[in-house]
Amino acid sequence: MSTIDNIRNFAIIAHIDHGKSTIADRIIHKCGGLTEREMKAQVLDSMDIERERGITIKAQTVKLNYKAKSGKEYILNIIDTPGHVDFSYEVSRSLYACEGSILIVDSTQGVEAQTLANVYQAMDINHEIIPVLNKIDLPASDLEKTNKQIEDVIGIDTEDAVPCSGKTGEGIEEILEQIINKLPSPKGNLNEDLKCLLVDSWYDTYLGVVILVRVINGKIRKNMKVKMLSTNQDYVIEKVGIFTPKPKDIDELKAGEIGFITTGIKILSETKVGDTICDSEKPLVEALPGFKPSKPVVFCGLFPVDSSEYQKLKDGLAKLRLNDASFSFEAESSSALGLGFRCGFLGLLHLEIITERLEREFDVNLLTTTPGVVYKVHLNKGDILDLQNPSSLPDPTLIKFIEEPWIKATVITPDQYLGSIIKLCQDKRGIQTNLSYSGNRAVLSYELPLNEVVFDFNDRIKSMTSGYASFDYEIVGYREGELVKLGILVNGETVDALAIMIHKDFAQRTGREVCEKLKDLIPRHNFMIPIQAAIGGKIIARETIKGFKKDVLTKIHGGGATDRKRKLLEKQKKGKARSKQFGKVEIPQEAFIGVLKINNKT
Repeated sequence: MSTIDNIRNFAIIAHIDHGKSTIADRIIHKCGGLTEREMKAQVLDSMDIERERGITIKAQTVKLNYKAKSGKEYILNIIDTPGHVDFSYEVSRSLYACEGSILIVDSTQGVEAQTLANVYQAMDINHEIIPVLNKIDLPASDLEKTNKQIEDVIGIDTEDAVPCSGKTGEGIEEILEQIINKLPSPKGNLNEDLKCLLVDSWYDTYLGVVILVRVINGKIRKNMKVKMLSTNQDYVIEKVGIFTPKPKDIDELKAGEIGFITTGIKILSETKVGDTICDSEKPLVEALPGFKPSKPVVFCGLFPVDSSEYQKLKDGLAKLRLNDASFSFEAESSSALGLGFRCGFLGLLHLEIITERLEREFDVNLLTTTPGVVYKVHLNKGDILDLQNPSSLPDPTLIKFIEEPWIKATVITPDQYLGSIIKLCQDKRGIQTNLSYSGNRAVLSYELPLNEVVFDFNDRIKSMTSGYASFDYEIVGYREGELVKLGILVNGETVDALAIMIHKDFAQRTGREVCEKLKDLIPRHNFMIPIQAAIGGKIIARETIKGFKKDVLTKIHGGGATDRKRKLLEKQKKGKARSKQFGKVEIPQEAFIGVLKINNKT
């Protein structure tokens, strides 16, 4: 019989690729969670896309039994968290369910930007942190330098840091002993009324919505009637279980434990992450503080290449939404692209993963419009509009000012690349707030507009530093900006899918580049096609696609027949004017993709 003192709940946090999932594998293996035959690499990464990209997207949880060197039996609840900036909301809710964290730092790479972001989240909620130096089997491993970096940049004492190798399994037992000796057991009272934190939820085809819970006080049993405080709804618990990492049904979960319940809920939106669950016969007055719901920050349009696949795309989005409450979508139509959806994401990796899953799992060919952020448009009347799609910007005469989201960015880079990174940040309208050094690495803090960062900032930092720099950000609020809507007109008609919100200093250059690109990508027609970039009613750039010219004079032989020649040319001119008036310009898909690549560079 386990007591609450023998339980240890901990999260594994680290930068991308520093070995979280591999060390979780080793701990599961060491504690006998899975047999040798059942083990596979990244056992907690259940999605194909997670395995292929080698990243964790959804936080996963496992309950293990461990017999310490002292002979005492302990229960370990691990939560393996994502490392990428887009999924930091997954990290924050995982940390709330634990009392301590294992901080994994790659001893060949040292402290990275995401390491900092995750560790500060853990410190904010007073976690006990155990530093672990991974990949000591590699020749480039430098323990002394990494320890010094952890102390200088993060400010954690590394006297008891555990050197280990997720690949060979060296040092895993030392990590387990540190977990037992250094991390606190959960605080909670078995005899009080039920109080439970809803950590996560996902949709299962057979069970409906599965809810991951951390029991704070009391116990939660099968057939018990519970209440969710945010919706004030009552439910009867059908199933109680734990992951070992295979799901295993049990009768009850007690204070301090982490497990899952099902209640017959079919709609994911009824389970709000961070909600408090209590006994419906003894309802609680005070809810747990919970955590802020994740808000989409990047929006873009998703359109099927073939309009007959619209329903397939709609069904795919609805199914993905079942398991990922952090992205939103609503129907929209475009005169150029037809029917599609305006979708909101947590960042560009999130967008990439959702679009890849739609193409792979639901077999839909997609066209993605330029990603943009949410602007706050203040009107003269005092109203404030949230603008996701540039094409729906009101008339400029009605607008008082426009605000855009800003971020606080942290870039950690070897100092030889510092100059080029500072130049990039300045070009993106950045404001430097701090610069410090740890050995030969610079820790650079900048405030930047999210719109400038959202497309390719991370890729450019990686390419200009040969992959050695790392980047992380958090949103700090909205600020007024001199923003304009850059509209693109093809043959005098506005193409709504190509509209961009942009700072007025960059509008002329971008407009010129878009027009030049479209001139190359739109095929010639029988008539001349003007391509224009405009801000409001003012044209700021123009290119012209020449029309095909049929030689109508070949049938006239001999010289001197000038009147006949003139008449034929006049007739041709009238025909061209008429076809220009009624002719529709077909804009191929490559043209949209080509324009996206330009916005990618600006």
